[in-house]
Amino acid sequence: MNYRLLYFASLCDSAGRAEEMVASDAQDVRALYAELAARHGFTFTPERLRVAVNGEFTDWNRHLADHDEVVFLPPVSGG
Repeated sequence: MNYRLLYFASLCDSAGRAEEMVASDAQDVRALYAELAARHGFTFTPERLRVAVNGEFTDWNRHLADHDEVVFLPPVSGG
């Protein structure tokens, strides 16, 4: 299946891009993130991130469909 991924903050830095299209056999968000973490060297555990699919926050067991948009949001600090 193909997914559109959006990255923010340090995830964007690690991936070297703000978005990408990937082909993956991952069936849920957790499996997809594991693939991406290995590929891009992401160090956050899923428990430290928020995830959204097609514009809605969701849990890490969410089943994915072809052409879903997945957003990974790391913790941020502000001032």
